[in-house]
Amino acid sequence: MEPGKSIQELHVGDVVVMTKKILDEDIRLFAKVSGDENPVHLDEEYAQTTRFKHRIAHGHYVASLFSTLLGTQLPGQGSIYLSQSIKYMAPVYMNDEIKAEVKVVELNEERNRVTLETTAYNQDGTVVVKGVAEIMPPKGKK
Repeated sequence: MEPGKSIQELHVGDVVVMTKKILDEDIRLFAKVSGDENPVHLDEEYAQTTRFKHRIAHGHYVASLFSTLLGTQLPGQGSIYLSQSIKYMAPVYMNDEIKAEVKVVELNEERNRVTLETTAYNQDGTVVVKGVAEIMPPKGKK
C-alpha cells in the first residue's frame, strides 16, 4: 500500500469520491459489529410503522465511508482521524447508491492538520450526510 500524502503534497480543493451501494448484508453486519440492532434498520415490518416507511441504513454506517476515503486516499495511509462533525440530512434506504466525497478546505502546516468537508449524496443527488473532518496526515520526508 502506498503511504498517504503529507500536508506539503495536499492542496485546498483536492477531492476524492467513492460510490457504495447500500446492501442488506452490510447493514446486518454493521448492526452486529456496532451492537445497534434498532428494528428500523433490520425489520421491514417494524420500519413500515415509522415515518420512513422502509428500513433505513445506520447513519454512522454511511458516515463510515468518509473514514474509508480519508484512510485510503486523501490523505491516505498513515493519516490519523482527529474529529468529525456529522449532520444527518436524509434517510438512506436499502439499495441506495451513495456517493461519498471528501474535499480539502483548509491546511494548517504549522500544526500538521487538514480540514475537509465530508458529504454523502444518494443516487438522486440529495445530500444525506454532511460534516467536517480534521485529519493529521502522515509526516513528509525531511
